[in-house]
Amino acid sequence: MELPIALAGLDAHPWATVNHAYGLAEDLPDLLRAFAEGGEDAEEALEELYSSIVHQGTVYAASAAAAPYLAHIAASGRQAVDALRLLGCLAESEDEHDVEPGAVRAAVTAQLPLLIPLLADEDAAVRQAAGWTVGHTRDTSAALPAVRARLAAENEPVVQAELLTAYSRLDRAGADGEARALLGPDTPAPLRLAALFAALGPEQPWLAEHHDALLGLLPARGTAASGYADEHRDPLGAVVEILLGRDTEADRESAFALLDGALRDERPDVRAEALWAADRACMLSRSAPQRLVPAIAPLAADWTAARLLGKIGPAAAEAAPLLAELAAQPDDEAADQALAALVLVAPQTAAPLLARALGRRPHAMQCATGSHAPADMPFPFDAELLAAARARLAANALEQPEGRKDCGCPTTADHNDTAGLVHLLRLWGPQAVEALPELCAVLPRFHYAATAITSVAAGLGPEQREQAATALRAGADKLFVAQALHELTGETGPLFTAAEAALATGVRGFVEGANALADLGPAAARIAPALRAALDRTIDRDTTAEIDADLALALALWRITGEASEVVPVLASVFDRSKGQQGWSHWTTSRAAREIAVLGPAGRPLTGRLHALLNDPAQAPSAILGLLAVADPADLDHARLAEAALHSAETRADLKGTCDALQALGSAALTPEQHDRLAALTARDRRLVLYGSDHAMIREDEQLRAALTSALPETAAMATGAC
Repeated sequence: MELPIALAGLDAHPWATVNHAYGLAEDLPDLLRAFAEGGEDAEEALEELYSSIVHQGTVYAASAAAAPYLAHIAASGRQAVDALRLLGCLAESEDEHDVEPGAVRAAVTAQLPLLIPLLADEDAAVRQAAGWTVGHTRDTSAALPAVRARLAAENEPVVQAELLTAYSRLDRAGADGEARALLGPDTPAPLRLAALFAALGPEQPWLAEHHDALLGLLPARGTAASGYADEHRDPLGAVVEILLGRDTEADRESAFALLDGALRDERPDVRAEALWAADRACMLSRSAPQRLVPAIAPLAADWTAARLLGKIGPAAAEAAPLLAELAAQPDDEAADQALAALVLVAPQTAAPLLARALGRRPHAMQCATGSHAPADMPFPFDAELLAAARARLAANALEQPEGRKDCGCPTTADHNDTAGLVHLLRLWGPQAVEALPELCAVLPRFHYAATAITSVAAGLGPEQREQAATALRAGADKLFVAQALHELTGETGPLFTAAEAALATGVRGFVEGANALADLGPAAARIAPALRAALDRTIDRDTTAEIDADLALALALWRITGEASEVVPVLASVFDRSKGQQGWSHWTTSRAAREIAVLGPAGRPLTGRLHALLNDPAQAPSAILGLLAVADPADLDHARLAEAALHSAETRADLKGTCDALQALGSAALTPEQHDRLAALTARDRRLVLYGSDHAMIREDEQLRAALTSALPETAAMATGAC
């Protein structure tokens, strides 16, 4: 087919009547033509096509309209592989936007008369791409016999693998029989790998022959480097995830047996592949760490293994001796890697090692005090580490960059170091009182030190408290420091001054100033006019930041004045305005739903807005907490509230909020059926927390599961029995 014939009618098509990811599809004729002609603009045009008609996997009406032209381009022999792969992505997608379900796949399927002949193209790359696309049509009338016939005639292993994968998509049961005969060691690796996945259907058991076939393929990354199926690129991890997803004891043990065998393999590249798969297994399965730690622990010198042991935490205690040995070695980078894991696995053992190398173990310090530190398990006090922290802080206090003396802005180099030290001392509280002079010295450059000063000074005698207060007064023009001074001494003057200054700086200052004043209650009455003035500001463009500011201002005004008539309308507008915002506005709504609890019955006019949030799993727990505080108890259906909380947990929309909501509702609110569901949720092996901060997911899952079971004693007993 000549290219002019392939593109016939392209310009006459009514592209302005269909949309793609960026709006009307009027740009598609130029993009399709530039791609088909294969000139210097072809690669950029292909990227634009992917971005517009299969944007991050989403397809549109314009995607269906483009399918015939892409098929004609492929049939013309121009850009055939790329055109076929793009068509395959269109057919594969189930994320359809503003188009009839299945319409895009149907548009690709309609092109099978042009695509099926390409299964026998002289170019193996074209045959492979055609197999990928034809398989994704799910058509059993024309595509299935064509794929089977071509598979019988094909000799190129990579193309055979793609055809077998397509066969499996079109007819899982039929492909299984053929796949079983291809699991042996004589089958070329790409085809054997495709056979392994083809024989791994939802109802098919994982057998010893599958186990042996996969282990025999390792290292398997790259086995299907020229193939298209995502699971073939990391086969061990994909198979483990499939088996764990079945959620049966037998399949879990099959997954763990695979990993155990690969982790104990003598070949480093096999162990490396197994460690990545083991990491995923531990993120998905509660029982994985206990089963796999004996095989992971001996590999602690490997960065991936050490990191995984740190994620597992105290449950990996058997690795502590080896980690301690590695943490004491002279290589700073390797020692830091091992010590970081040891901090999370056995912090008592790690503390003296961290003290002796403080400043040379930044990753370990972050795990002890920074974003990686467990929120529920502060790093243990250690006298040697305290002495090292004091010396380090003293050195940081002397490092004044020229022209920035006393500016309150530490350099990038020492900021994280100082932050970690200050946070550690704050957590230790009065145990770290000896560090008070160093904290006072670093305060002018690092205002967060104010929180540590009040923490370590708690319970001290008048002389030492005055020493701390003097240091805080010197920096009390900063709101953060003024708040600490008020906490330590009760002085309000500097806090009023700093809060008023913050209220004059814009939306961020509104939030900071309002939050600082709210805790003072009626004692801050003199500031109420400034809060009202901020609420009366002119808003050029309503944004989430503006709504956040109004929420903080209104709640502060309530706690100071108790005037519901001026506060409730503002809070109502916060709920109403958040609906029209994009991005993070749902957090504003959730926060508002929780925080209006301080209004008690005065917030009753807001109950309608709270009830409206119950259908949103991400908002429901916060709405429940708000309703329990402000609504008329006689108007609340506790079983409905419990159902909304459970649905939030089961969809993993707001697990922490669910814990709080169920705790507030109490056990009596749940029906027997709801108790059973909660017990099943907490007893299952599959983790509840599947998204979030990679280093903290295991810990967060265990904390949330414990919170769910302890919130309701009857449910805890059921969960224990189920285990």
